Amino acid sequence: MELTNGEKKLVEELLNSFDRSHDKIELFRSQLFTSIETSEKLAPHIHSLKSRVKDREHLRKKLIRKIAECREIGKEFNITPDNLLLKLNDLAGVRILHLYTRQISKIDEGLKEIFKEQRYGLIEGPIARTWDDESRAFFKSCGIKIQKSDTMYTSVHYVVGSASRSKTTCEIQVRTLMEEVWGEVDHQINYPVPTSVLASREQLKVLARVTSSATRLVDSIFLTHGDATS
Repeated sequence: MELTNGEKKLVEELLNSFDRSHDKIELFRSQLFTSIETSEKLAPHIHSLKSRVKDREHLRKKLIRKIAECREIGKEFNITPDNLLLKLNDLAGVRILHLYTRQISKIDEGLKEIFKEQRYGLIEGPIARTWDDESRAFFKSCGIKIQKSDTMYTSVHYVVGSASRSKTTCEIQVRTLMEEVWGEVDHQINYPVPTSVLASREQLKVLARVTSSATRLVDSIFLTHGDATS
């Protein structure tokens, strides 16, 4: 998409604002990551953690996509240098990977305990983005809101705000290792621009079903193991 001169100028202003705020974003990311990594309550339920601050060029592409989306539907693009850190909640991200589905309830409890202790504001979530009916029923039973995922993406999302006067936000994603496999493959092929290759789109749908089945098998293994050792 070809930007107007005004849009090009705005994108550069937003990127410069991001550069000026980078240290603050990184500090909040680091504090949140450390709180999760060192939590004794979370430790038994987490397999591994990932974390990052958004790359500048990836941010440029995202801003251009958002401008194009707003232009297409006739909506005003309302991100400014002053509200960038609040409007874009994925400038910093933490991803929590766990083994089986039932662990999400304990992870949710542990995260909310951290938010309360560190005075982080829970801006959004938890929201479970899922395409699977059985998963939706489970998340509802845990008191987690549901958002239908037409792309077959599956993850539980939180957006938290820092305790500082000058607010910044961070997105937390929680998913199983099997869901991570699908997510990583889809990200390589289907993001940020959806693939035009029909075979690849169909194969990604098959992979989503395979990884969902694998997650259920892992769930069953741990449920059976728990019954056997209780």
